Amino acid sequence: MKQHPFSKFVAILGRGKTKQRHLTLEESREAMEMLLRGEAEREQIGAFLMLLRLKEEAPEEIAGFAIGTRATFRRPADLPKVDLDWSSYAGKRVQLPWYILSALALVGAGYRVLMHGTEGHTPGRVYTREVLESLGVPIAGSFETAAGHIRATGFAYMPLEVLSPPLKHMINLRPILGLRSPVHSFTRMLNPFDAPAVMVGIFHRGFMDIHAGAARIMEMESFSVFRGDGGEAERRPNKPTQVWNSHGAAEPVVETWPTLLEGHAPRDEEMDISRLARVWAGEADEYGEAAVTGSMAIALRTMGKADSMEEADAKAREIWAARDRGRIPASA
Repeated sequence: MKQHPFSKFVAILGRGKTKQRHLTLEESREAMEMLLRGEAEREQIGAFLMLLRLKEEAPEEIAGFAIGTRATFRRPADLPKVDLDWSSYAGKRVQLPWYILSALALVGAGYRVLMHGTEGHTPGRVYTREVLESLGVPIAGSFETAAGHIRATGFAYMPLEVLSPPLKHMINLRPILGLRSPVHSFTRMLNPFDAPAVMVGIFHRGFMDIHAGAARIMEMESFSVFRGDGGEAERRPNKPTQVWNSHGAAEPVVETWPTLLEGHAPRDEEMDISRLARVWAGEADEYGEAAVTGSMAIALRTMGKADSMEEADAKAREIWAARDRGRIPASA
């Protein structure tokens, strides 16, 4: 039987401890493009994803997968400019997704934000899409629709199945394979609208250097990655937050943002997403407001709108205090 063209990538990853190696940037790009064009068998997809998971991804692989995916996008020629790319692929299970109010507050202050993500791959979590829908914010069904939302309101949310249906299928293999796959990592790096600033939240601190390294390979103009609550780009107010910032191919600069609240954050047993709208309207929530302004501060620093952490925190609090409490930005 003739050897399948994709088998070479499985072989590179599965040759054993002494012979296996990371894929190069070019191999990673080629492999992902083949996967997204449907040029691999089902068995190969599962083997490939789990061998990568066992080995753990390298920066060259994350970058190559993201570059390969971006090459398959069918984007209109006249995409509007956005200020910040905000990915959301983890979901929340202990605290509400306060980062959504952070993004919308930035939109209300005149910044343009493109958010992309997915939902449903892990039971028991609250995902961005359902929260946005509850707030009356429309979900984009195409690149063209997302572009229209950005032009009209300054915000758009694109689900993964709109960006890449094959990737949505692969990320949904988690309950079948029993483990997350590299898709959960590199989708955060897709930056569909070529924003000059990209902010990424992760769960495992060991991935900080991997994502920062991938951003350097891709020469992202301004990139920040930090260990956020639940793996989302949300600052945890009751803990110091280490943020890795990189600009182009330069070495990353690490900043440790201070604790905003003392004590342990209690688990939210209800996870009532309707409370987000009430807090936006003025209902008091010390933890929620600290998470909102803290996450917004990192975003402002990433966009280059503050020269220090202290200035970013102060500016974020000003934006939050000045929000239009009677209306959710980008809502219908």
